[in-house]
Amino acid sequence: MDTSPTLLLLLTLGFCEYRHGVVQLLHQRDKENPSTESKALGSPKDIGQLQVGQRLELECHTDRSSGASWIHQDRSGTLHFIVFINSFSRATFEGSQRTSPRFEASRENTIYRLAVKSFTPQDEGRYFCVMSLNQMLHFSPAQHAFLPATTTVAPSTPAPTTQGSTTKDSNLTTPDPEGRMQEDLNFFCHIFIWVPLAGACLLLLLALLITIVLCQQTRRRRCRCKR
Repeated sequence: MDTSPTLLLLLTLGFCEYRHGVVQLLHQRDKENPSTESKALGSPKDIGQLQVGQRLELECHTDRSSGASWIHQDRSGTLHFIVFINSFSRATFEGSQRTSPRFEASRENTIYRLAVKSFTPQDEGRYFCVMSLNQMLHFSPAQHAFLPATTTVAPSTPAPTTQGSTTKDSNLTTPDPEGRMQEDLNFFCHIFIWVPLAGACLLLLLALLITIVLCQQTRRRRCRCKR
């Protein structure tokens, strides 16, 4: 009975330290190795300002010439297969077609290229180069292709603003999901630590009071026996 609170406290401390270590390892892994799948695929080049009707050319630098595919992820997150280029530089587009009215594909040594003939809002999104190595799919870093955001003209008569509302807006901050998760984790760890600790202290206090009462009763019995 006396060892249960101590054991619970040790288990809680171990759990909190384990969770904290896992979070730190994940952050360290993301900083040191942000894309483990792209070791065989080179970093993409920067894409400048796009315009409707512009020709967009993408490149994927690899260390092998065993074939690669291009995949498009639209704004809604849906993936679309575009083309597969084999080791003989032969391109196979969606639907097993040799050509495409929207795209062009080619290979030069270990460089795989994709060209959007005439860029449209439908072509916005992220483009990935995918290779199959050792029965695993390796994705290149995403190449973002988006049209410039359109700005709306403000009304000629601005709405009245007050000093209080301006001050309130300036104090708004963007929430940090990682910071909030860390705060919640620390809060639960503190609860798991202090509640068992308080229970153990309470049990020790009760045991001390019981011991004092028993000692007093024993002394009274001894005194009566001597008389």
